[in-house]
Amino acid sequence: MKLLLHACCGPCSLEPVRLLLEEGHDITIAFANSNIQPSEEYDHRLQTLLTWANEEGIPVVDFPYDPAAWHEFAGVIQLTGGPRTERCRRCYHMRLEEAAAYAATHGFEALSTTLAVSPYQLFDICHEELVDVCDRWNLTPIWQDFRPYYPEATRRSREAGMYRQNYCGCAYSKAEADAERAARKAQRARQNAEREAAEAHERAERNAKRAAYDAKQRAKKAARNAARAAAKAEAAAQAQPEHATMQHIPSEESEEA
Repeated sequence: MKLLLHACCGPCSLEPVRLLLEEGHDITIAFANSNIQPSEEYDHRLQTLLTWANEEGIPVVDFPYDPAAWHEFAGVIQLTGGPRTERCRRCYHMRLEEAAAYAATHGFEALSTTLAVSPYQLFDICHEELVDVCDRWNLTPIWQDFRPYYPEATRRSREAGMYRQNYCGCAYSKAEADAERAARKAQRARQNAEREAAEAHERAERNAKRAAYDAKQRAKKAARNAARAAAKAEAAAQAQPEHATMQHIPSEESEEA
């Protein structure tokens, strides 16, 4: 089946492309991601994808980068205090809609997305949006749960030295990811401090017990030494009068004289 695969980045494309090729699909990658901010980040992700795709011989369609349009359609949810789920739903819809329109007008039969590989995406919502745009553009949605292959994609991308971003794409997701990392770091710091405090308390208890034991042993030793000294002194005292009496006994020679 002639398939247009929407790709969010290079690392997330590795396993979906492998699996879809094994199923016999004729794949072209669509890079439609106006959510990515800033523009330097967009360029970095696109270049990473292009480098890998060129090595694999997979064509890539680079869609126009229009962050202003993304803000008007999806980012506005954040500005009006809407939930993240709605912001992400609109983000998925906009990107998949662009890909679906291109697929329908360029002879593609089906549409899929690499977003299904990431455990950090809103899986069910993304699925709903893919089905929706495919229905309206008369395309077959190819939806698979690629998430079990995420660890392998991570391993392969690191091994290949591919750039790996640490947030989804938009500025709001970056702020959220930074906050989550800071919270995890603070939690680890608290846990480490609590563990160190507990270990220090245990060491102090062990040291106190050892000191008490050592003091008790020293006291016993001192008592034994004192007892031996007393016994020795008593024995010496008892022996001294007997020695003195023996010194005063007259000899036989003295009596004859």
